[in-house]
Amino acid sequence: MTEVRAKKHLGQHFLKDENIAHQIADSLTGLTSHVLEIGPGMGVLTKYLHANKALDFHAIEIDTESVEYLHSHYPSLHVIEGDFLQLDLSSLFNQPFAVIGNFPYNISSQILFKVYDYRSHIPEVVGMFQKEVAERVAAKPGSKTYGILSVLLSAFYDIEYLFTVHEHVFNPPPKVKSAVIRLRRNGTDALDCDEALFTRVVKIGFNQRRKTLRNALKQLGMNLDTIPADLLAKRAEQLSVADFVAITQCIQSALPSDK
Repeated sequence: MTEVRAKKHLGQHFLKDENIAHQIADSLTGLTSHVLEIGPGMGVLTKYLHANKALDFHAIEIDTESVEYLHSHYPSLHVIEGDFLQLDLSSLFNQPFAVIGNFPYNISSQILFKVYDYRSHIPEVVGMFQKEVAERVAAKPGSKTYGILSVLLSAFYDIEYLFTVHEHVFNPPPKVKSAVIRLRRNGTDALDCDEALFTRVVKIGFNQRRKTLRNALKQLGMNLDTIPADLLAKRAEQLSVADFVAITQCIQSALPSDK
């Protein structure tokens, strides 16, 4: 086993189990040969990705010491020193690329929101998350863990919960279990509604998830009578992507034509 240093200030717990690292790397399905690893640290996952000569592989790391380590041990690796959340992904590879990583717990949801924003560039994601976050992303309608990311991501991705990872394989051991999930673009290129409005409706619904949609959507300040009553009577966690699209279409049709 290769043990790596922990960077607690980045919210990261580093994987020290080579078998788990290999398993994560092997979870990429080859939708694209262009791959970006987020937060490689001391390279326990990087070594397996870098060894695959079929990949056009880049890594992005914010920690200066880790960047120096990567340059020293993987001199041919393209390392971007910076913050993934601030990176313009549209021209990174000039073509679609997969995202992979043992993601820092404290920014893992933000990473997924960025993936959603760049969904036309990212056909596949394999990532390790806190188990509760992974379960939330992979949740289905009707589940109490079903939420904003569940809806937004499942609109464009097929989501698979791959396996659970226990605490002892990390340094330092986290207080929670982790899990690896995989997202692969589905056949949806665009939703049949205004996608920005769809995102807003989903967020409004779940930000007041104990309320029915009729009550949650009152903040829009508009007549909701165009929305089917059976949908308005439900809470956000009971609604599918198709339901949210239908609601968005109704709201869209009721908006003034200049908007």
